[in-house]
Amino acid sequence: LGLQAWADMRAQIPASQNAEIQGLVDEVALRLLRTAGEQPADWEVLAFASPEVNAFALPGNKIGVFEGMFEVIGSPDQLAAIVGHEIGHLQADHSRERISAELAKNVGLNVARMALQAGDVAFANEIAAALGLGVEYGLVLPYSRNQELEADRLGLTLMAEAGFRPAEAVELWRRMQAAQSARAPEFLATHPAPETRIQEIEAMLPTLPGASGG
Repeated sequence: LGLQAWADMRAQIPASQNAEIQGLVDEVALRLLRTAGEQPADWEVLAFASPEVNAFALPGNKIGVFEGMFEVIGSPDQLAAIVGHEIGHLQADHSRERISAELAKNVGLNVARMALQAGDVAFANEIAAALGLGVEYGLVLPYSRNQELEADRLGLTLMAEAGFRPAEAVELWRRMQAAQSARAPEFLATHPAPETRIQEIEAMLPTLPGASGG
């Protein structure tokens, strides 16, 4: 599925023609992957020609960074925070965990719906739909936010071990916060709000390898 999604992405969005951007992506990714004990040849880290301020990881060791990110990024260390975060997602197998969570949610809701219908409960389908809303906001989305913070920790640790400055991740998210014009409430999002992320990262920094006050 990851490889198919990557192929679809490549077909829809062209690779960046900016040699400086792709060169920086290659340099940072190579350094991080070697530090992580990975074989860089087994990974593909590509800059995409899109103004969107985003990056993503797909199973099959595929990482994409949109050119729009470079309107926000202020240093190679901040790019390392992004790429390290995505490497963390893949090494922690978060995609498989998310699929498992979705399957468990769907099975549970189907069982609840059948039980309501078997009991001839009025508005059975509506109640089941409300249960779905509760599961989505009460389990799946917070679960995704927890994965984001876990990927942050893995990425920050990798940055420190590779000789990048993990404290630059805080500056990255300050820049991200300034670049955002509007945002849904955090509990409706799959990612922590920038201010929450900054607080969490600042708490992680003293615990990283070689930490000495930032």
